[in-house]
Amino acid sequence: MPPETEPTQPVRQVAVPWGRVEGWVGRFEAQHPGAAWTVSPEAVHATCSDGTTATWAIPFADQAEVRTLPELWSHLERPWQLGVILVRRGGFAVAHVIGSEVRETKVGKRHVQGKTKAGGWSQQRFARRRDNQARVAFDAAADHVHAILTPHAGRLDLLGTGGDRAAVAHVLSDPRLARVASRPQRWLGGVADPRRDVLIRAIETTRSVTITVTDPPSR
Repeated sequence: MPPETEPTQPVRQVAVPWGRVEGWVGRFEAQHPGAAWTVSPEAVHATCSDGTTATWAIPFADQAEVRTLPELWSHLERPWQLGVILVRRGGFAVAHVIGSEVRETKVGKRHVQGKTKAGGWSQQRFARRRDNQARVAFDAAADHVHAILTPHAGRLDLLGTGGDRAAVAHVLSDPRLARVASRPQRWLGGVADPRRDVLIRAIETTRSVTITVTDPPSR
């Protein structure tokens, strides 16, 4: 007889904006009556009689001692200051956020040529021109990040970054942005070309918790 396989427990993750976590917990409890919650200074954990569990890290756990769910709601409602920086070749977006209020934003686009099928010296010249155009675009992004975020650098609780990692690194390597770059960061992934709607979604992602839900074992 073939060996009996171990039951698997499906794991899924869901991003929930801070302002909706309390509602998410209410819906979770309705689906899993009797869920038991444990709130430590670092994380929240739920266990259910049907085998389901849910857990997530508490944002800014080092800045407050959270021991209960009501304390967590109050903690998430504090006016945390965030910066968001998205950079890709030819485009960038930056925002300064306090609490749920977006205080200042800038979305910009610069032309960077696409790839060429030409070879030899022509291809090398094209690559150099393309790299120069990208550097000009990144420098323009750094100018706006400096103008919007540097005045608040000492008060930023979190910096959300996304787009192209090399592009973001180039922008944050600007000496003027040393204080901004030193703040705690959250990588938002390779987002689409920065536009206003992409920036708004990135702000929401920065202001969210990632909840890991493990469903009951299934064979």
